Formats: sequence, C-alpha cells, structure tokens
Amino acid sequence: MLNRDVQSRARHNQKFRTMMAKSFFSSPNLRVPFKFKLFSSFPYPTSRAEMETQLGTICEKQKPQFAEVVCLFHGAVDSRVFPSGSDCNYVFGDLVKSKNYTLAISVYNRMTRSGVSPSFLSLSGLIVCFMHNHKPEFAFGVLGLILMRGFTVSVYIMNVMLKGLFNNKDFDKAMDLFSMLKRECVVPDIVSYNTVINGLCKARQFQKAVAILVEMEAANCGPNLVTYTTLMDGLCKDGKVDEAFGLLEVMKRKGLGADVVAYSTLISGYCNTGNLSKAKGLFEEMLVKGISPTVITYSCLLNGLFKMGQLQEAAEMLDSMTECGIQPDVVTYTGLISEICKDGKATKAVDLLNFMVEKGEEPSTVTYNVLINGLCKEGLVGKAFKVLEMMMEKGKMPDVVTYNTVLVGLCNNEKLDEAVKLFNFVLKEDKSVEPDVTTFNILIQGLCKEGRLDKALKIYHLMIKKGKCHNLVTYNILIAEYLKAGEVDKAMKLWRGALESGLAPNSITYGVMIDGFCKIQMMNVAKGLFSKRRSAGFSPTLSDFNTLMASLCKESSLEQARMLFQEMKNVKCKPNAISFNIMIDGTLKAGDIQSAKDLVEDMVRMGLAPDAFTYSTLINRFSKLGHMDEAKGAFQKLIACGFTPTVHVYDSLLKGFSRKGETKQVVNLLSQVADNGIILDSEITSTILTCLCDSSLDLDVTEHLPDFSKNLSEGTNITCNELLTKLKDHQLESQLHAG
Repeated sequence: MLNRDVQSRARHNQKFRTMMAKSFFSSPNLRVPFKFKLFSSFPYPTSRAEMETQLGTICEKQKPQFAEVVCLFHGAVDSRVFPSGSDCNYVFGDLVKSKNYTLAISVYNRMTRSGVSPSFLSLSGLIVCFMHNHKPEFAFGVLGLILMRGFTVSVYIMNVMLKGLFNNKDFDKAMDLFSMLKRECVVPDIVSYNTVINGLCKARQFQKAVAILVEMEAANCGPNLVTYTTLMDGLCKDGKVDEAFGLLEVMKRKGLGADVVAYSTLISGYCNTGNLSKAKGLFEEMLVKGISPTVITYSCLLNGLFKMGQLQEAAEMLDSMTECGIQPDVVTYTGLISEICKDGKATKAVDLLNFMVEKGEEPSTVTYNVLINGLCKEGLVGKAFKVLEMMMEKGKMPDVVTYNTVLVGLCNNEKLDEAVKLFNFVLKEDKSVEPDVTTFNILIQGLCKEGRLDKALKIYHLMIKKGKCHNLVTYNILIAEYLKAGEVDKAMKLWRGALESGLAPNSITYGVMIDGFCKIQMMNVAKGLFSKRRSAGFSPTLSDFNTLMASLCKESSLEQARMLFQEMKNVKCKPNAISFNIMIDGTLKAGDIQSAKDLVEDMVRMGLAPDAFTYSTLINRFSKLGHMDEAKGAFQKLIACGFTPTVHVYDSLLKGFSRKGETKQVVNLLSQVADNGIILDSEITSTILTCLCDSSLDLDVTEHLPDFSKNLSEGTNITCNELLTKLKDHQLESQLHAG
C-alpha cells in the first residue's frame, strides 16, 4: 500500500513539474527590448580575463553603474569575448539585488541564448524579476523549470511568488500556489503565513485568514506581532472589532507585547463603530503601559470625538497632543474632515473647520474642497455656499475643483438654474479659474436629467467653441439622453461625431446605446450592438444582459431571452435577483408555470433570496393565470419574509379572486387592505367596485366594506366616504337594471 502511495505521489510530482515547464516554454518570448548607449569608460575587452577585471572594477564601486555593467556585458558578447557561466550568474544576481529587473532580464536572455545554464539562484532571481514586473505567468514557468532541473523550491521563492500574486490581486492563484507548494514539501515560514493572512484580509476573506492563523499554530510556527496586527486590522475594517479585541487578549496571554500599531488599530475600529468609551479605555491602557501615541492614534480618537460632537474633549485631546510634541497640521485636520464627511456628518466637519481656525491653523483649498464636497453630498448646498464664502473671505481663491464640486451639488439637488448661473459666473466673471471638460460635462448631464436637451446641446457647442477637448463622457451623456427621448438621428449623429474625433466607443458607450435602443423597442439594433460590443473586446455587463433580456421578454421572444440567460452563466457573468425576476416574469407571461418554479429554486440555490419584486411578480402572474392557490402561497411567503404588500399586489389578488367568484376571499382581502392603511388609487378603487358589484352573493357592500384610510395622496386617491357613495350609486343602478 505504501509503495502505491509513493508511486502515486511520484506521478503527481512529475505531472506538476511537466505542467510548470510547459507553461514556461510555451510562454511568449521573454526577450525585453533594451537599447544600450555605449558609454563605458572602459575599452571593450579582448579577452575573458580582461573582461572579468573590468566587470569587477565597476561592481566593486560604492555605487556601481549597473547600466554600464550591462553595456560592457553586451559589448563583450558582441565581440565574442563571452564571460564564464559564474560571471554571468554573478552579474545577473547583482542586477536583481539592485532591483534593476529589466536590465537583469536582458542579461538572462543573452546568457541563456549563448548556452550558459542559469544557476538555482539565477532562476530564483528571475522569478523575482517577473513578479515585480507583474508577469506571474512567466514566474510560474520558471518555477516549473526549477522543478524540472531537480532543484528544490525554497520557501524564499514561495514567499516572493505569494507576495507578487496577492499584490496583483490574484487571490485564488495565490492560495492554489500555497496549497500546491505545501504538497511539494515546501514548509511555510512566518513570512509565508503573514503574507497569506495579509492577502486574505485585503480580499476581505477574514474567516479564511483566521483559519490560516489556526493552521499556523498547529504547524508550530508561532504567530508574531505582525500576524496578529494584520488580522486585527482586517477584522476592524470589516466592523468585527470585538473579534479583533479578542486577538489582543490572546497576544497578552502569549506574552506578545502589543505595540502602538496594534492599539491604534483597535482604537480606530472602536471609534468607527461609535464605541468611544472602549476606544478611550484602550488609549488610557496604552499610556499606562508607556506606549507613546502617534499622530495616527490621536487622529483616530479626534475623528471619533468630533463625530460624536464632543468638541470640548476634542480640544483637550488636541492640547494633549501638542504637549506630547505632536503638532496637528493642515494635513491632519483635512484628513479628519474627510473622514467625518465620509461618515455622513458634514455639519460636524464644519465645527471642526471652525475649531481648526480658532487654533490658528489655516485651512488649505483642499480642506475647503473636501468639506464643500461633503456638504453637497448630504444635500446641504446652502451650507456649502457659506463655506465657499468663508473660503474667499480668508483669501483662499476657489479652484476648478471647488466650482465643479458645487455644480455637482446644485445639479443633484434640483437647483439647475442656480447651477447655470454659477457656470456663467465662472465662464465670464472669474478670470482666475478656467472651466475644464468636467465642468461642462457636469452641467450637460444636469440639463439632460431635467430633459433640457436643447440647452445641453448649446453647452456642448460652447465647449467646442472654447476649444475644450470634449471626451467620451460628453458623448455618452448626450447619446443616452437623445435615445431616451427617441431622437435616434441626433444620437447617431453624435456617435459618428465621436468616431470622427478619433474616440473609440468604450464599455459605457455600448451600454447606454443598448439600453437606449431597447427602450424604444429597436431590438435588432440593440442585439447588433450587443454582438459588436463583444467583437470590440468589451465583455457584456450584467446590466447589458438584464436590459436585453427584459426587452426580449416584453416582445414575447422568450427563447432568445433564455439563450441570453444561459450565456450569462457560460461567460461567468453571475445573474442577480433582477436577472431572475425578469426571467420569472417572462416565463409566467408565456404560461410556463413549472419553468418559473424551477427558476425560483435555482435562484435560492445560488444564494439569491427572492425579494419583494419576485413575490409580487409571482402573485401578479399566478392571479392572471387563475392559479390562486399558488398566488396565495406567494403572498404568504412575501409577508413571512417581512415585506409589506403594495397596492398593486392587493389589486392583482382581488382581480384573481373575483374572476374565480371567490367573494369571501375578496372581502377578507379588503379587510387586510383596511388594516394595513393602504391608500386607494384609481386602479384599485375601480377593481373594488367591480369585484363587489359583480359578486355572486347578495351582499350589502356598504355593510361589508371596511373602513379604509381617509388620507389623501396626490391626484388619484379617494376617501372612504367617496368610495361608499360610488358603491351605493353603483348598487342602485344595478338593482334598477335588474328590475
């Protein structure tokens, strides 16, 4: 049995080596073009001994000129005075150590083409070169070559490759390599484990990172301060501060003294989650232990204090910070203001700006811009203008970023006329600022959103007149809006204009055009653009698939929609809840109930929970098809999931039960409508009148009618009294007609 295991392992190892070697030999040419200027102060050698002497003289200098070394090396090879294998490997190794990776690869190419066999160290160095040059596929090939030549892969090589892959965000490849090399009997060291934990934290795969910590301890590779601090930082950024604090307790039990980085990490985490008391407790503990806070530690606490409005304590903290010799400067304050604005508390950031001024620190233009941006994002455009006035009073002139920020705020808050006035002011009055292409695009987009396309086009022509280099963003905005308005000729004219300007359509261009043509039901054009997008090298986005599938379902082209839905899975574009909702609705519309149920099951298997729209779609379509048991089941699930039924859901059910003649179900539903305070719009009012007056039972509808909400909404809603009156009139009319 043991022999079979050994043989199996040997076959696996040989297969692994062969695969790696093939990867290397099938890789694109490793040659890196490099032109050398022949500037060496040495005459070109006529013998190997002379060449080795010259190389040694250059390399022994305190600051060797490696370009000169390479120039000498290539010159010698061209003169057929070839260095020895050891000298080639030595030069290559020195170039790698000095981080001259491109020069190193050029030497490697020349030496191997001349028949010199690279040493193990040179192959290891080549992996370093490729990982630093973001060519991991070549590095994997070299790894295979190392194994094919019978060398043992060192933990150093493992660490270099792991770090490079994680830096390249190739997280899956990094973990595959880690597992593969462990099987090849490469024992990870502390650097390996720390690299993997750091990479997993960056990928927000915290459970896997914790699992690596456990594995590390089981392998008798004791975690160090870096290990715990890295994991704590990742957990804090994910909001799992208590778990991170637990690691601090573990560190204490193991006798690992936490440093300022560990404490600052936890303090920042607790401040971000609003637990200031815990953060302050850790700060005090840190001081008791004699650990000196850094500017980062103070900034975290100050950030938390300002967010919570504890200005007095923040002032004391700043004084304490100054006494410790850490002077907060404009950069510190600006960073704090930025963080507070990101947290959606821009008014607190205004307090900090005022506090900053009181302390005698002059805000920079960047400081003002950050605060103005934060206020505008929260819709506080009036306060943003006050900060702008304050800025100008302090002698800080607004730059183009300032004006662009305010313009965005005005456009997003439906103050377009004021945005136009500000734009004209910048254009004509403020000679110190030159509007850029972003300025024009902001206003063009704002005007388009309000349907003022003619005005937007005038701004576009003004942009051209002013000599501004209009970019693809400008065309994308205008094309989208003209298609939305159904003005295809103008949209296509802009498309041609973009092409004539030398601008190649990007992913967004194709996206807006596919969406636009779908909305105006020009499906052949939309499908053509969808295909053209792929041939242009742009993979269709999830939005493209959903838009096209929805339009195909709308025109009853269900089979084509199904083909697209399947294609999504084939091209690894994972469907979302919207994708499934579109297909469920289209499938039910075609009367294919079983396929719709299968789609719901697929949706759940993929980890996508049906949402309110899913259940509403099922209720609506089942009701129309007369499958009221299924409609009731979907309605019960909708409520069980915590969703509130809309007026349209009730309307669908009322119509369905009415068509089935289930009057009691109608009355029960009306009671639920009343209990939930649903406002009656014109559609459901008409449905209720029809349901009750066409019912088979001899009911006094005014007696059975619940007490509906009397609140009025805009335009179409009615009160209960108005509905009662209509019902009485309708009932009297029906009785007279019957008589």
